[in-house]
Amino acid sequence: MKIAIGSDHAGLPLKRSLLAALESMGHAVLDAGTHGGESCDYPDFAHAVAVKVAAGEAAFGVLCCGSGIGMAIAANRHPDIRAVVLHNSTEARLTRLHNDANIACFGARTTGEEVALDALRAFLGTGFEGGRHQRRLDKLSPTALA
Repeated sequence: MKIAIGSDHAGLPLKRSLLAALESMGHAVLDAGTHGGESCDYPDFAHAVAVKVAAGEAAFGVLCCGSGIGMAIAANRHPDIRAVVLHNSTEARLTRLHNDANIACFGARTTGEEVALDALRAFLGTGFEGGRHQRRLDKLSPTALA
């Protein structure tokens, strides 16, 4: 599976760990940056990953910043993106089952590496349940809001 990943400076150490884990699982990873520890702006990386996921260039996205919140806000500005901040594997599983989330966001200052890895595995390993949940997702589409 192809996964797009990005982070700002605060999320870089966690991104590096998640990227290595994704590669060891056999996934192709599209790294949208950042690559250095200098201060940078999280929306730039959220947008880069969201564009790849929305265009179908990547099946899923992973974003890391200090809290995960800014990344999720920025990514969710894109149509057809459902970015979620994850703190554990239960949230990861439920956001896939019920919300068909397609970008996992993590806070490097709020979530430990092992917990994030566990949540990422659950996120990628869980399918969308459909059914009544699809009806609800349809109400989130840009055309439903017009």
